[in-house]
Amino acid sequence: MTDSEGGPELTKGDGPENATPGAGPLVVVEHVDKHFGELHVLKDISLTVNRGEVVVVIGPSGGGKSTLCRSINRLEPIDNGKILVDGKELPKEGKELAKLRADVGMVFQSFNLFAHKTILENVTLGPVKVRKQGRQESEKHAMELLDRVGIANQAQKYPAQLSGGQQQRAAIARSLAMRPKVMLFDEPTSALDPEMVNEVLDVMTGLARDGMTMIVVTHEMGFARRAAQKVVFMADGQIVEENTPDEFFTNARTDRAKDFLSKILTH
Repeated sequence: MTDSEGGPELTKGDGPENATPGAGPLVVVEHVDKHFGELHVLKDISLTVNRGEVVVVIGPSGGGKSTLCRSINRLEPIDNGKILVDGKELPKEGKELAKLRADVGMVFQSFNLFAHKTILENVTLGPVKVRKQGRQESEKHAMELLDRVGIANQAQKYPAQLSGGQQQRAAIARSLAMRPKVMLFDEPTSALDPEMVNEVLDVMTGLARDGMTMIVVTHEMGFARRAAQKVVFMADGQIVEENTPDEFFTNARTDRAKDFLSKILTH
């Protein structure tokens, strides 16, 4: 299989934790609460993501989706409950937290690339600084990943010289370079022009196919149907419904989910 840019398929060595879905829990969220002042944004959230599983989180804006995603690598501290990654509870700060963040890749709505560094330098920075990898090894791996996401020919350019879709694919390669156990995507296509959305979704679909554990917050229902093993519907700070894509999109159980789907699927 290739993506839309013709990159080769990821080998299993590019994701050390790649596994078949259902091979035991990798991310466990237990009874998590989160407030922003008076606003209760996460209400008693519990969720289990197994190794190799792709979980897509959908729902109306303001429902807590991005906050949940950001809580899983402690970009947002939680008030109650606990979150475990690979059996270890999230530390609050310090070296242990930095170590855990290296295992949890994150791709944001904005690309967050270093403007003064080339694409290759952006992708190798983490492995060299955090993983203490040799420069030659990290550059070789980075080029393989840039090839995988279809932008190896852009390696020596700076972010401003790339399109939004290319920058987001560079951001995905940068996260993959750390060999994370799980990848978090927080609305990775919402800042892109429509014609660039599919080139990023194609890369993500390829990762899903190759067994990467992924938690994806998105408005792209086609991706949810195509790539997810589980759809989680959030509204008003709660998980309202959790099901397979087929069941959720054709046979939603709750009125809240049915109402949401009727609004987005008729356009």
